[in-house]
Amino acid sequence: MSAQEKRFDVVGKNRRRVDGRAKATGQTQFADDLVLPRMLHCKMLRSPHPHAVIEEILTAKAAKHPGVHLVLTGKDFPVPFGIMPVSLDEHALAPERVRYVGDPIAAVVAKDEQTAAEALELIEVKFRVLPTISSPQEALQNPEPRIHDYGEQGNIHRNQSYEFGDVEEALAASDHVFEDTFFFEGNTHLAMEQQASLAAVEGDGKLLLTTSTQNPHYLHRQLSRVLQMPAAHIRVIAAPNGGGFGGKCDPANHEMVVAKAALVLGRPVKICLTREEVFYQHRGRHPVLMKFRTGVTKDGKLTAMHLQTLLDGGGYGSHGPASTFYTGVLTPVTYELPRFKFEACRTFTNKPPCGPKRGHGTPQPRFGQEVQLDKIAEKLKLDPAELRLNMVTKRDSLTASWLRIGSTGLAECIRQVVARSDWKSRYDKLPFGRGLGLACSAYMCGAGVSIYWNKMPHSAVQLLLDRSGQVTVFCGATELGQGSDDVLATIVAEVLGIDTGLVRCVTGDTGITPIDLGSYSSRVTIMMGNAALQAAERVRETMAEAASESLGIPPDRVVFSQGRVFAAEDPGKGMSFVEAIALAEAKSGTLSTVGSYSPPKAPGKYKGAGVGPSPAYSFSACVVETEVDPRTGWITVPKIWIAHDIGRALNPVLARGQVIGGIYMGLGEALMEEQVFRRLPPKLSGALVHRMPSMLEYKSLTSLDMPEVDVALIEDPDPNCPFGAKEVGQGPLLPVMPAVANAIYDAVGVRIDEVPITPDKVLRALELKNAGKNPRIGPEQFPSVPYPKPIFVLPPGEGGDGGELKSPEDKPERKKVAA
Repeated sequence: MSAQEKRFDVVGKNRRRVDGRAKATGQTQFADDLVLPRMLHCKMLRSPHPHAVIEEILTAKAAKHPGVHLVLTGKDFPVPFGIMPVSLDEHALAPERVRYVGDPIAAVVAKDEQTAAEALELIEVKFRVLPTISSPQEALQNPEPRIHDYGEQGNIHRNQSYEFGDVEEALAASDHVFEDTFFFEGNTHLAMEQQASLAAVEGDGKLLLTTSTQNPHYLHRQLSRVLQMPAAHIRVIAAPNGGGFGGKCDPANHEMVVAKAALVLGRPVKICLTREEVFYQHRGRHPVLMKFRTGVTKDGKLTAMHLQTLLDGGGYGSHGPASTFYTGVLTPVTYELPRFKFEACRTFTNKPPCGPKRGHGTPQPRFGQEVQLDKIAEKLKLDPAELRLNMVTKRDSLTASWLRIGSTGLAECIRQVVARSDWKSRYDKLPFGRGLGLACSAYMCGAGVSIYWNKMPHSAVQLLLDRSGQVTVFCGATELGQGSDDVLATIVAEVLGIDTGLVRCVTGDTGITPIDLGSYSSRVTIMMGNAALQAAERVRETMAEAASESLGIPPDRVVFSQGRVFAAEDPGKGMSFVEAIALAEAKSGTLSTVGSYSPPKAPGKYKGAGVGPSPAYSFSACVVETEVDPRTGWITVPKIWIAHDIGRALNPVLARGQVIGGIYMGLGEALMEEQVFRRLPPKLSGALVHRMPSMLEYKSLTSLDMPEVDVALIEDPDPNCPFGAKEVGQGPLLPVMPAVANAIYDAVGVRIDEVPITPDKVLRALELKNAGKNPRIGPEQFPSVPYPKPIFVLPPGEGGDGGELKSPEDKPERKKVAA
């Protein structure tokens, strides 16, 4: 009997008619004599050690515990998985080695959660503890034991270097060179809803997984891999999420486990992670150490930058290869930077794996660059706002790293927050203890390439119109609370001239919707939106042809507006939208169209040029006002002004909500949020564990901590985006952290070059200031990292073609960087 036949057989047995055995087999009787299997519950046993070999795992006692239906271990999951093809390093349950406290090693499926939890206590595991790598510095110093057998070398996961133009030459010719080191502590997403999954075998023997995921398509692919099932026999539904922020992008252990259990038992299996388990699942912000060497002219123009980053990746690859790139690749997008060198290294450590969090890899270098720009402005005796205004990137330009910038409203964003905050009369003029700080940012509107390389569209939309006037829109995009379903309905309704109440969205279901790559990288409005626009325009064209025959006018003179279809020259001559559907269906048959979208080809040709390009970039500027109590170091933020270049706001209410949400998250990261670890005493094991894996200890802002927020949406429609609309979900977060740091300096004259910026750090800096020492708290040095020889690419303005040169000596004659 084949595997598929076995699944059909299981389902048949579990749906047999009532014959007196239903009660004994744990089934529930519904209407008439149909019997459906009762849902079971799953709990996972997690490692108490940060790094250890699993020598023996005994599950017999747990399997015999009353109410237990199944016990799974790593041997049941021989095939590894991962979100990225280059980092397939996770197993649903660890088969041989654990790599952080919380790494799943076994699972129990029982009649209820309590029974499953009791059975977990009966599982006996023998570990051989290994040395623990607790930081990137330790990872560099200790190549053995390797946390993974793959990677660049030792415990280095990714190591890369790029140079766009001769940076050392430009720095040598600069009037001033500034060197600063910064640290950005890791933190987690803290989504309102924990991860949960429900797996079941449907009546046709196929697997159904309903789960809290941001990326049902990528999860679908990895389920097929892990379960060794054809993808066509698996259906993933992304349930409406109570927040994601990147934390639900990765395919997760628990999703694989309940899917396997449902297939084995033929019964629905559910798991809901506790908040503590969400901290272990993590995939949050990478802790990043950064070193900036930046050259400027005497009038404040950037000449070159050498940026080095060192990332703490945690125990697995996750999105790490992309995260490593993102700590540098978008740096040249905000300000004109003629030459740029970027070196980045991601290490494995024995902590929960880091991944994408709102802004994915870019908040860390943005913090460093924006704080350094304020230091530059002070040295050159320039206004920080004017310094930035004089160096913003231009519309329709190429960066030194070959990223194409389309529309940009950054200059207007800066002017707006300067005017609204009364910057010119208040900056550097407020009483001691009060200050203003400014920072800017740029972010992508979707990644230019997919996670797995292919030439297929990144998003697709299908429309179906019926005689009732209903328009059903099918798309694989996922609603996380960010309003993507509203955007989808709005675009279709706008094209067809109808109310959004007539549009029904069916989204996030791999079984019935066309593929969308997922809700990440602020890609949905642009990519899903362009696909929806194309599909709606196609069906409008079909309807216009049919209506034009009835109206006796050319198709291009047919107007769709306010639920009617009429002649442009004579609005009274027309019909209802429902009548137009009937005419079109009579002429062409069932009305259904599709649309798809692929981003434009990136101009860069060098290896790695696929990370960073985007159809468009959004820009933000932010001013933060702070009040600092010099006796306690306590920081209060009474007001924040932010201007965001959104292209066009499709729904201003939702857009402002996204901006304010970004402010909330950014302010929390600036002042208090941190995912940090501690060593247990040797007598308890010496394990590296979370200092605060719960919402009782992990501090985040409450509503009482939120300041007044003044939001300005700057509209300059981008031609690559649907109706000109750019992203708003992630970009507004980025300038908040550096603006807070700059405001604190304006308030009390101390530099905190790391986040979070806590009262104790402010007090220590004030003590240094009062003692006549450098009033700065932050990392003092950057370790020696064995970065590889850089890939050398000439910038566009120096005769480059976007391809790699063998060495800088191969560059053609070009003008020297202006002194």
